[in-house]
Amino acid sequence: MTPPIDRERLRRPALALAPRLLGAVVVSDVGGVEVAVRLTEVEAYEGADDPASHAFRGRTPRTAVMFGPPGHLYCYFTYGMHWCANVVCGTDDVAAAVLLRAGEVVRGAETAQERRPASRRGSDLARGPARLASCLGLDAATNGVDLCDPGSPVRIERLPGRRRPGVVAGPRVGIAAAAERPWRFWLPDEPTVSPFKTGGRKRRSAAPAD
Repeated sequence: MTPPIDRERLRRPALALAPRLLGAVVVSDVGGVEVAVRLTEVEAYEGADDPASHAFRGRTPRTAVMFGPPGHLYCYFTYGMHWCANVVCGTDDVAAAVLLRAGEVVRGAETAQERRPASRRGSDLARGPARLASCLGLDAATNGVDLCDPGSPVRIERLPGRRRPGVVAGPRVGIAAAAERPWRFWLPDEPTVSPFKTGGRKRRSAAPAD
């Protein structure tokens, strides 16, 4: 087993960490089977400085994990049907997280296909944040797990030493607030990157989502 990464490498603002996460491998042993996804698309959310972040209005029981320490997983339920996952980063008591938007399943493809039976191609298995979380088996039970603990059911196995060349940045997807900020990052020419759609659903609650 490859040891997970050093927590200190995640102790940086979401905008700085997000492009560095591209190419990183997230490994899940949820359910007793291993599935690994190489990240190809992410989005940065900067807490109090970002009206699209769940933590924009401060700490709540739901968002407490976003306030650190870095290196934990923040999972949330959205639209009453999907789970999504974020890597908590930044410094303690300052909310910051990177949404895992898409990736390539590099190990455990059979298990990922069982969890995503509607996916017809391997490139579609983790193409989008809800699909990615589903492939890895992430839900309420994995909220708050330590991605830097070698005994954790979910870990970041590998993090590139520097920002990958050619990384593309553009507007965030599926949100109504601050969507124009170029805080979504992806690897070019990757079939696993999710399709771009402007805007997001209108919400009754004023609390935006990452």
